[in-house]
Amino acid sequence: MRRSLHVGVIVAIVAAMAVTALSQASGTTRTTPRWVRHVRNYPGGIDNTVRVTLRKGVIEARSRTHRTGPAGFAGSALDGGNIQVNADSSPPLPQNEEQVAYSTDDPSTAVVATNDYVDGGLFIGTTHDGGNTWRSWFEASRFAATGDFCSGGDPSVVYSARDHAFYASQLCFFRVHPESSVEVIESTDGGNTWTPARYSSQVISNANPDGSIDDSVFYDKEQMAIDNNPASPFYGRLYVTYTKFHMEPNGFSDYCPIQVSWTNLIDPNADGDLRDASWGHSAVMPDNPGDNGVSLSSNQGSQPVVDDQGGLDISFMQEDCNTSLDRKILFNRSTDGGSTFHGVVQVNKNGQWKDNPNKSDLLPDKNARFPSSTSAPLVFNPVTHALEFVTQNYVNANGKVTGTSTGQDISFTQSLDYGTTWSKMRFVSVNGDGSPAAEDQALPWMAVDGDGATHVIWLDNRNDPNNVLFETFRVVTGDVTDFTANEDISTASWDPNASFFGSGAFVGDYNGIAAAGSGGGVLEYPMWVDGRNTLPSPHGQTDIFTVPNE
Repeated sequence: MRRSLHVGVIVAIVAAMAVTALSQASGTTRTTPRWVRHVRNYPGGIDNTVRVTLRKGVIEARSRTHRTGPAGFAGSALDGGNIQVNADSSPPLPQNEEQVAYSTDDPSTAVVATNDYVDGGLFIGTTHDGGNTWRSWFEASRFAATGDFCSGGDPSVVYSARDHAFYASQLCFFRVHPESSVEVIESTDGGNTWTPARYSSQVISNANPDGSIDDSVFYDKEQMAIDNNPASPFYGRLYVTYTKFHMEPNGFSDYCPIQVSWTNLIDPNADGDLRDASWGHSAVMPDNPGDNGVSLSSNQGSQPVVDDQGGLDISFMQEDCNTSLDRKILFNRSTDGGSTFHGVVQVNKNGQWKDNPNKSDLLPDKNARFPSSTSAPLVFNPVTHALEFVTQNYVNANGKVTGTSTGQDISFTQSLDYGTTWSKMRFVSVNGDGSPAAEDQALPWMAVDGDGATHVIWLDNRNDPNNVLFETFRVVTGDVTDFTANEDISTASWDPNASFFGSGAFVGDYNGIAAAGSGGGVLEYPMWVDGRNTLPSPHGQTDIFTVPNE
């Protein structure tokens, strides 16, 4: 039986969350989870979506903020063309980390899911007119084993051609309890209504069968992929990748490998209740107990995609478990539905890519963290049969590559043999002559349309000589040897240092984009975090902006 969540239930959920939070804060079973010790004692590893939930400003603001209009918000063109997608609370609080997918049945229908700092769950926006207007939905997160409402984060969203349904995922964790899980919710009506949190499907959890909690495990930074190829033996299979942090009592993580879960429910006539779904699990990279958190099993930033052979392709970083230092860009592939993997491949070649050397992922002149690991998407091009990958790149920050220092750039590489070998990296954030753009660029995301054209968006400082104010740039190209058609698609700049409760500490770890159709019928859904409305707000909010399709 399918279930939908109404506005009244949302209000009840928010109220229940407040009661739960109070009981947890005052109860006798209060403990300090190992992931909290990790954040307090080590500068990196666990992503910033989780880290910032410990900030005093976030806790205080959420306790006194209420939502105005949890549904029915319609976006409209602002400042000559940009649209604010999300509804606001009163007073307004941030939304960030946006992922977007479109319906393969009706590409004018799309869904964007983002972090929402009012109730700690998801903001979900839905359009049925190609992005011109948007309706809002707000969804909490709930730990299935106990029924307690929890903080969520790291949203991902996909559309299943087999099930004619959108799926959205998020984390579930607590500040004062060690429970940790990944959950998935479903919409079977084009994104208008969603599975209530109490009926979400639990992908993976640190709850043991006897009800105890394994407090040495914390799951982080999940992402999804769907097999939409009817010829594939795994047609309709939903994949969820994530990092499994293993932590010692003081919070030190000795290994943190990428793992994957997948749906075993393959009956297209099933009733859609996600509690019926069972999940298989396997290691993309193996556990490595006692490793010290610096080996090939120290990972973050997994990005899964399914290719035209039904192969599951996953890119990720070798990132130290306890800092934000990324040592290598890695890749692994499965051809048996995620059960086994062929073996890790290094994507980056010597001298072509470098991570930001700041171990907290801070860029010059900006307070927010901008991690390479979590803003490095992988896509499959159905026309060229290539795996395409973009990422932040600090290799030219001192001018050694081009002779002129340009700060952090955006770079591209591709594989034409299903990940076995990768091309030389090319700069994406460039001037008209192909030279790297000035100042810093960050948080790229990528999509490919039905013509095989590559669409990339990112945040860009090039128009501010002080290297602070962001605008959003885009490039669309049918020739991945030429990215010179960089275009500024935002109509206002914004100051990241004034965002996120006035601290500037967090603007999200990634943006999003989807591209549907071919020929003259391409619909593009670029989604980015934007703080142009920050200064009037005492809470340093950011919103989600897009450009409507004509």
